[in-house]
Amino acid sequence: MNETAFDEPLFASLKPGLTSFCYRMLGSMDDADDAVQETSIRVWQSWSTFRQDSSYKTWVYRIASNLCLDKLRQSKRRALPVDLFDPAVAIVEPRDMLPDSAWIWPSPDFGGNPEDRLVRRDTLQLCFIALMQTLPPRQRAVLILKDVFEWSSKQIAETLAMSPAAVNSALQRARETMDRAQLRSDELSSMAVQPEQQLLSRYVEAFEQFDIAALVALFHEEGCMSMPPFEMWIRGKEDLSAFYSLTRWHCEGSRFVPITVNGGYPALAQYMPDKEGSGLVPWGIHVIETKENQILHVQNFIHTPLFSRFGLPERIDQ
Repeated sequence: MNETAFDEPLFASLKPGLTSFCYRMLGSMDDADDAVQETSIRVWQSWSTFRQDSSYKTWVYRIASNLCLDKLRQSKRRALPVDLFDPAVAIVEPRDMLPDSAWIWPSPDFGGNPEDRLVRRDTLQLCFIALMQTLPPRQRAVLILKDVFEWSSKQIAETLAMSPAAVNSALQRARETMDRAQLRSDELSSMAVQPEQQLLSRYVEAFEQFDIAALVALFHEEGCMSMPPFEMWIRGKEDLSAFYSLTRWHCEGSRFVPITVNGGYPALAQYMPDKEGSGLVPWGIHVIETKENQILHVQNFIHTPLFSRFGLPERIDQ
């Protein structure tokens, strides 16, 4: 290996997997991209010091892991609204919100790397990302590398500067914590089950026509809707109907663009009428989870930077 020239194509081949690792660690694609970019800079700066005492891949992941661990020491746990708050008692327009850094956000695909497609898609479910955030950072890294990427304990030990015995101990503790964790988002999640296309079509039609009765009829009796960055979330058909009636002025006239999130799961990008001109502008990303062919949970991620992240246009015609 040429020790004086940074091998950009070699790093690029690892980038999709690195990004998916950092996203699982950090719960945000913005943070994941920053970590991967910083990793590439450090790999470039340290290229001449790489002595091949471990594989190139292990060395790069060691740098990325350390960056993620440093970020997590300085930040609070990201979460989903249903895991932090109880459902709304009074149906009002949502006002209280937490900063973007408080929330888990959906991700687009990480790239066309065939190896990355083999990485377990169930570990990209939003509820799984939320569960991961409950783990101490080093246990989180061990669990991802072992149970998601299926690395050996020896390779993980080299990556995280731990002994194989310490890796196995951390893995056991992480699995026990994950098994004990009782997050509401896990109870509400059915991202492993693709929503029926007919149900999605009916949701789109009812929402775009803003037919509240038809929209609410699609929900399970325990159906709910959350809207990060707002703390407030709604549960039950009666409260959903009241909320839609209250916010009709805001959402009426919206249109959807189909997309996929978190490993190919169907979702909808909502564009709402521009109050200051013609056309429609980005509003939220709807991730719809179902039970018994009814809507169990709509997660409407109201974060317009996600639209450029997913390669969506800044405006569409009305």
